Amino acid sequence: MNESDLAPPIVLSALAAQTLGRPYVCLPECTSTNDEVATRAAKNAAEGLLIAAETQTSGRGRRGRAWHSPGGENLYFSLLLRPPLPAAAVSPLTLLAGAALGQTLARLGFAPRLKWPNDLLLDTAQGLRKVAGILTEMASEAGIVRHVVLGVGINVNGQAFPDDLNGRATSLRLVRGQALSRGAVLATFINAFEPIYRTLLTDGPQAGLDEWRNFGLLGQACVVERTPPIEGVAVDVDASGALVVRRGDGTTISVHSGEVNWQASR
Repeated sequence: MNESDLAPPIVLSALAAQTLGRPYVCLPECTSTNDEVATRAAKNAAEGLLIAAETQTSGRGRRGRAWHSPGGENLYFSLLLRPPLPAAAVSPLTLLAGAALGQTLARLGFAPRLKWPNDLLLDTAQGLRKVAGILTEMASEAGIVRHVVLGVGINVNGQAFPDDLNGRATSLRLVRGQALSRGAVLATFINAFEPIYRTLLTDGPQAGLDEWRNFGLLGQACVVERTPPIEGVAVDVDASGALVVRRGDGTTISVHSGEVNWQASR
């Protein structure tokens, strides 16, 4: 049997990060890598723990949506963080992870775009399609962070999707026309994320948010699905990680949550 491209020797040999990504565990199957890391976090696992899985039986994305997790094709992983910060100060972490994802795919020769707050897209002949998503889950007490689980799913080598994802999703393999090493993608992400995360701890989120802007889908008309809906143009992200929308009357509003839909120009 061939060794998995997620095997620890393959991933660890490519890790340049000093602390994140160690220890590294690759599971043949789990319900969700976020659940696995959260369970170990509750048992005092140290920051840096990285868990990947060949498949997830109950993988999930934002707003409780299921995450398509076929075995042996794609990348599903979660990272344990213990930032010594107030809970409010870590709200930009999803965007900072997005910035690292953007860097990762750019280093691998792709042209990624980030859709607020947690989607990474690639251009295809049919338009922009989702290739990766981020799910951060935090445990806090008295306003202080106990831990953050940073979960990422990347469609690496998948070539088929369920009916509900057809027309919306793609994979690195479909875009490039050849398979990629999942271990190489994983190590490249950890190597990109660690300096962005360390800068958050020492200097705040601004440098990471600037990097997000390099890949961000901004300047596009959008609708925030609220009652009543907010219509305008997505113009920026603020220091908290909120999306700044400029409305038709020229005023701006910071959107901290909710579903934001827009069509990117080609």
